[in-house]
Amino acid sequence: MRRSTLLAITSAAAVIGTAIAAVPVLADGHTGGAATAQGETGMTQVGVTPDDLLVPYYTALKSQIDLPVAPANASLAPDTAITRLAFGSCNHQSRSQEYWNVIAGDNPQAFLFIGDNNYGDQGWDGDPSLPTLRAAYTKQAATPELASFRAQVPMMITWDDHDYGMNDAGGNFAYRQWSETLFETFWGSTSEVQSRPGIYDSRMVGPEGQRTQIILLDTRYFRSPMNRMGYTPERPPLGVYLPNEDPAATMLGAQQWEWLKAELAKPADFRIIASSIQVLTDAHNYEGWLNFPLEREKLYMMLAGREDSGMVLLSGDRHAGGIYTEAPEAAGGETLWELTSSSLNFSFSTTERNTAREPDARRVTDFISEENYGLIDIDWKARTFTMTMNGNTGEEIVTRTVEW
Repeated sequence: MRRSTLLAITSAAAVIGTAIAAVPVLADGHTGGAATAQGETGMTQVGVTPDDLLVPYYTALKSQIDLPVAPANASLAPDTAITRLAFGSCNHQSRSQEYWNVIAGDNPQAFLFIGDNNYGDQGWDGDPSLPTLRAAYTKQAATPELASFRAQVPMMITWDDHDYGMNDAGGNFAYRQWSETLFETFWGSTSEVQSRPGIYDSRMVGPEGQRTQIILLDTRYFRSPMNRMGYTPERPPLGVYLPNEDPAATMLGAQQWEWLKAELAKPADFRIIASSIQVLTDAHNYEGWLNFPLEREKLYMMLAGREDSGMVLLSGDRHAGGIYTEAPEAAGGETLWELTSSSLNFSFSTTERNTAREPDARRVTDFISEENYGLIDIDWKARTFTMTMNGNTGEEIVTRTVEW
């Protein structure tokens, strides 16, 4: 790229940044719609958001640079009867990628990459072009282990905060539209995903009697701001967030909620629902559906009202994982199961320390810290599914089989 083009883009960013600073405009954390703010004149300004101000900048930027694209991916045939699916989260693009070969050796029919698929926010200085995120994708594009894996195993992908653009970011992340462009371009999102805000997605595969519906939620693009604890001299050891019980607060946004309701009304024999953040647990104050208790109740009620099917929840995010179960009243007392798998290659602690640090009546295993990935095996004849967590060198760590 010529230096003059870079200077022009940088100048455009500076102008937009000045405009945003001069007029205190807020991105709407509820639905991604227009916001209302008071300018210096005292006049109400309606319908102006950072999204709006940044459109011409991103249009110009996209025309001037080449966006990274992932290696080609095998396709998932519509008539595939899923008997084994793998998933994982929290992959640092600069750490060893050898685990891709290990997962391929388990012969999954599909792989779900469910968030923090890279750490593109590390080193980011606030530049609206998200150069560190683009650099992370570029590094992934040149990863031979990923290329080999994608050539063999169909993938479906959603994001979490670090590959969305900023730690713990939600719907008020001002540069989310560019982050979405990077994601959809790199991973080759379907035209349906590209036609709407956010990156939520679903797929139905398999013959009648063995139909599996795979649902990937987007817990970032529309999410309302979280309630943060006030300052105290000593921070609690398990996070800083308090439940947001505002009835107007949202996790998924109105459009995604309507979409999810319609998806759950479709006939399916088994459903795999992936949320980048944990669903069932209340054992910490980090990110999770516990941050929005009314939204979680809504999710439980929607799951309870689904067209009859078996179901398992998948999650990541925590750099540790385990198997969880709960029978929420809002779900009509149905016993729900969740497998959290994290991280693929970026562990922080040990299982012994994590388990002692975070006791949880809903977790039926230790809190596994060693680098890991998850497997879901479906036995159609027995009507059972098996949740397994393997270390990223292939050894089995925990497993549980459940009837549906």
